[in-house]
Amino acid sequence: MRAGFLTILLVFLASLGYVIWHLWRITPGGWPAKLIVSAFFLAWMVLAFANMGISEKVSVKAATILTEIGHPWLIAFLYLLMTFILADILTVCKVIPNSFLKGSTSGMLTVLGLVALVMVLGSIHYRHKYREELTIRTDKPLEKPLTIVLSSDLHVGYSNRRAELARWIDLINAEKPDLVLFGGDIVDMHLRPVIEGGYAEEFRRLASPAYAVMGNHEYYGDEKGSERFMKDAGICLLRDSVANFKGLDIIGRDDRSNRVRKELSELTGSIQGFTIILDHQPSHLEEAEEAGIDFQFSGHTHHGQVWPLSWVTDAIFEKAWGHHSRGETQYYISSGLGIWGPKIRIGTRSEYLVLHINR
Repeated sequence: MRAGFLTILLVFLASLGYVIWHLWRITPGGWPAKLIVSAFFLAWMVLAFANMGISEKVSVKAATILTEIGHPWLIAFLYLLMTFILADILTVCKVIPNSFLKGSTSGMLTVLGLVALVMVLGSIHYRHKYREELTIRTDKPLEKPLTIVLSSDLHVGYSNRRAELARWIDLINAEKPDLVLFGGDIVDMHLRPVIEGGYAEEFRRLASPAYAVMGNHEYYGDEKGSERFMKDAGICLLRDSVANFKGLDIIGRDDRSNRVRKELSELTGSIQGFTIILDHQPSHLEEAEEAGIDFQFSGHTHHGQVWPLSWVTDAIFEKAWGHHSRGETQYYISSGLGIWGPKIRIGTRSEYLVLHINR
């Protein structure tokens, strides 16, 4: 574990040095101009990481402002890194001249302009919420055909604030579902903004019964506090437990962050109807198939949030996003309704699922 952390740290520092070196080279003018640009980029980085440690020590408003300003650095850094790597390759291949990356006004405006454009478009794209619809037919006994809205990874808090949550609740209520299910990471670690901001009042506007499971971010933050918040929000929290709704068996698994969570086999002994399992992280999908589960809903991956990190999640998980099946078991891995960190999506989408279960 320690070796892995050190490797990641070294790669990050090397990448940071590479980007700073290129920013220094490409900035036109003398060393004062180069120093200002490089110092600004480093200060922006410090702000991005410092906010993660001081957000609970300043006012909610100040922490929110710091989050809005600092977190986009993460995307800017990634895309500057990729842009400079591509430019170096094109220079070696003599597609672009060496002068393009050395004290070049046109080079600097091109690089920064492209990265800024991608980030702006990614921010606009994030604000659009995609409605995914899926219909499943079953011979298992149900009191009536059911419409369920499922979502995960809301990450409400400093980034996704109450006004945004209110819009999401309106989207869910507009579906007129029989049931609402949340697949974890409702709260983005810090409870203070959601409690002081009265976010629970928005959840209480849900016009249908709501169930949820814990995600890793509830564990990273305040596990007991998250439980209290869910109760205040009118959401029934399933922690390695089963609920029945109109002939539907809902299994809520505790997140893998709980090292002593129950085995799935311990939760399936009494199930009889159509079975949905909520399991935040889509690991070991074969377990649901082996247990005879009808449908599993997971989140966690965000599908990488921005390309090319989506390639990373695709490599890590059997299924990182979308509809999937194994045998008689069907799955949906959601890329999430909200987002962690910068409110930017590139090559991925924010979504909720409308699931119809018909007899």
